[in-house]
Amino acid sequence: MSELFDTGEQVIRLGFFLGVFALVALWELARPRRRLSQPRWLRWYANLGVVALNTALVWVLVPLAPVALAVIAGIRGWGILNLVELPFWLEIVLAVVVLDLAIYLQHVMFHAVPALWRLHRMHHADLDFDVTTGARFHPVEILVSVAIKMAAVALLGPPAVAVLVFEVLLNGTSMFNHGNVRLPARLDRALRWIVVTPDMHRVHHSDAPAETNSNFGFNLPWWDRLFGTYRAQPGLGHERMTIGLDTFRERRELHLHRMLTQPLRRGAGDYAINRRGGPG
Repeated sequence: MSELFDTGEQVIRLGFFLGVFALVALWELARPRRRLSQPRWLRWYANLGVVALNTALVWVLVPLAPVALAVIAGIRGWGILNLVELPFWLEIVLAVVVLDLAIYLQHVMFHAVPALWRLHRMHHADLDFDVTTGARFHPVEILVSVAIKMAAVALLGPPAVAVLVFEVLLNGTSMFNHGNVRLPARLDRALRWIVVTPDMHRVHHSDAPAETNSNFGFNLPWWDRLFGTYRAQPGLGHERMTIGLDTFRERRELHLHRMLTQPLRRGAGDYAINRRGGPG
């Protein structure tokens, strides 16, 4: 049964990925927020190349997907939600919210621990900010993230459909909030109460450490407000702010082979939270 869920999950997630990617990419062409500083072809071949590599690695090295684990947890009674009686719809809502909180905390951890920051900074080393940045993560970070997600699923015991909904939402919102797209200011302010918007998350990709260490949410925006990591706007404004990091600013660092070795090169820098006193 878990194999059927695993196969179905892959088809559904791929379909949503391609659909959301196409919509955001077209939106970027129609109403871009910023002018790109680097050739699109160079960034896209590398960013999408790492997506293909990550997908292949997860398929080979992680035999059990989070959705399949949720099926097994339900059968064997693992996890908190399998120990209590709740309406099915409420279990789905609670599971999505709690898993999103886990991803927020994971994101903060990747900024707080210098060794993990070395992995995560490949995501921040992109010199522009667009739909492909939302999928640009180092393969080792992806494997660590999958392990954390699996642990959260085993502990929580959510319905399999809730995990699938969460995975699809996380994937789609990551592409949306990394989009180089323009939203009316009034609409952006309203949407920020229910979802992380591109302008909100773009602050997180500033080269200023205090801004890099803010706005950690990918899907739900509430955690940043609740835990004091929310920053409304970049200090220099969205058009003038610098995207990326002080390190790895050479164009050659946008090539896939250079991206993959970035954790092994140069120091962790001054971006890790515990070196800068956290969000300012």
